[in-house]
Amino acid sequence: MTFRPLLLPALGALGISLLALDPALAQDAAAATPTVNKGDTAWMLVSTILVILMTIPGLALFYGGLVRTKNMLSVLMQVFAVFSLVGILWVTYGYSLAFTSGGEGMLGAIIGGFSKAFLAGVTTDSTADTFTKGVAIPEFTFIAFQLTFAAITPALIVGAFAERIKFSAVMLFTGLWLTFVYLPVAHMVWFSEGYLFGLGALDFAGGTVVHINSGVAGLIGALLIGKRIGYGRDLLAPHSLTLTFVGACLLWVGWFAFNAGSNLEATGGAALALLNTIVAPCAAGLAWMTVEALHKGKASLLGIASSAVAGLVAITPAAGLAGPMGSIVLGLVAGAVCYYAVTGVKNALGYDDALDVFGIHGVGGIIGAIGTGIVAAPSLGGYGIGEYSIGSQLVTQVIAVVVTLVWTGIGSLILFKIVDAIVGLRVTQDQEREGLDLADHGERAYNY
Repeated sequence: MTFRPLLLPALGALGISLLALDPALAQDAAAATPTVNKGDTAWMLVSTILVILMTIPGLALFYGGLVRTKNMLSVLMQVFAVFSLVGILWVTYGYSLAFTSGGEGMLGAIIGGFSKAFLAGVTTDSTADTFTKGVAIPEFTFIAFQLTFAAITPALIVGAFAERIKFSAVMLFTGLWLTFVYLPVAHMVWFSEGYLFGLGALDFAGGTVVHINSGVAGLIGALLIGKRIGYGRDLLAPHSLTLTFVGACLLWVGWFAFNAGSNLEATGGAALALLNTIVAPCAAGLAWMTVEALHKGKASLLGIASSAVAGLVAITPAAGLAGPMGSIVLGLVAGAVCYYAVTGVKNALGYDDALDVFGIHGVGGIIGAIGTGIVAAPSLGGYGIGEYSIGSQLVTQVIAVVVTLVWTGIGSLILFKIVDAIVGLRVTQDQEREGLDLADHGERAYNY
C-alpha cells in the first residue's frame, strides 16, 4: 500500500485516476463525500423561509399590537433592523464562531474560531452533515437556517423594554450581545465540541440558546432601563389585539419550521417535531385559559395568544425528543406556570417587562429545558437515545439551564452598561411621552 502516494503524480500526468484502478478506494472516497439529499435540502430551504416569516412580520406584528399606538412603528422598526444587522454579522463572523472548532481546551468548548469568517471555504459544493450516514444538505442551507435563529433571538429581547429605549441603543446592544452572549451559548449547546453538548445536554431547537437566553437578557434590560412613565398608574393597554392575534398565528406557523426544521432532515423525526408543535401550544392555551377564567372570571384573547407562545417555547427543546403525550403535559405545565409568571410574579416584584419576554420566553424556556430531561425518556414515550436515565439527564439539563442563566445574565448586564455609557439606554421623558414613532423615526403608524 505504501507505493500509492508515489504513483499519484505519474498517474495524474497520464490522466489516469487512481480511483478507477482501485474500486475499493473509489468506494471509500464516495463514502467520505456525503451525497446531497434534494428532499432534505428542499425542506430546509422552506423551513428557513418560514422562520423568517415567523420573525418578520410575525414577531413584529405580535409585539406591535401590544404597544400603544404611538410606539407601533418603533417596535416594527426594531425587529426589522435587528434581523438585518444580525444577518450581516452572521455571515461575517457569527457562523464561524458558533459552528467551527475553537481549538483545544476550555476556550474551544465555549467559542469557535475564525476559520470560516466571511464564509471562507464555503462553496455550493460544501455540505453540512445531517444525522443520516453519508447524506447531507448544502452548507449554505445550514448557514441560512441558523441565521434565522440568531436573528430572532435578539429580536425577542426588544419586547421587554419596548416604548422607552433608544433605537441606537437597540442596535449597538444587538451587535455586542450577538457576539458575546448568543454565539458562545450556541457553540456550547449545538456544536459537537461545545461544553454543554459534551455533557449531553438536550436542546432540540433552542430552549436554552434562544428562549432562556433572550428572556434573561430582556429582564436585565427592563430592570436597568426602568419602568415606563405611568407604569402601575396609567392604562398602558395594547392598541390592537387584532394585530397581536395575526402575529401570534404567524409565529405558530413559522414555529413548525423552527422546530421540525431543526431535525435537519425530512424524516419521521421532523414529523414528530411538527406534531408536538401542534399539541403543546394547544394544551398550553387550554391551561392558561382555564386558570385565567378561574382567576379573573373571563378568558381573554390576549391570554390564549400568549399561552400558545408559551407552549411553543416550552416544547422547543423537546420537539423531536418527546412523544406527543409528553408534549401535552409540557404544554399544560407551561400554560399554567407562565400565566402566574406574567401576572402574579411580575406584579409582586414590580418590574416592567413590557411584553412579558421573561415571563413567557425565560420561564417557558426553563420549564421546557428541564422538562425535556423527563419527556425524552423512552419509558415515558420519548425518543432519548442510549441507556437513558431520567435522574442523570435532569442533572445535565439543570446544569445547562444554570450555565445559560449565568452567562447571559452577567454578559447582558455588562453589555447594557457599556451601551448606556456610549449612547445611553433611555429616551428623554418628553420623547417617551411623544412616542418613539415620532421621536426616533419621524413617522406615525396611523394618520387620523
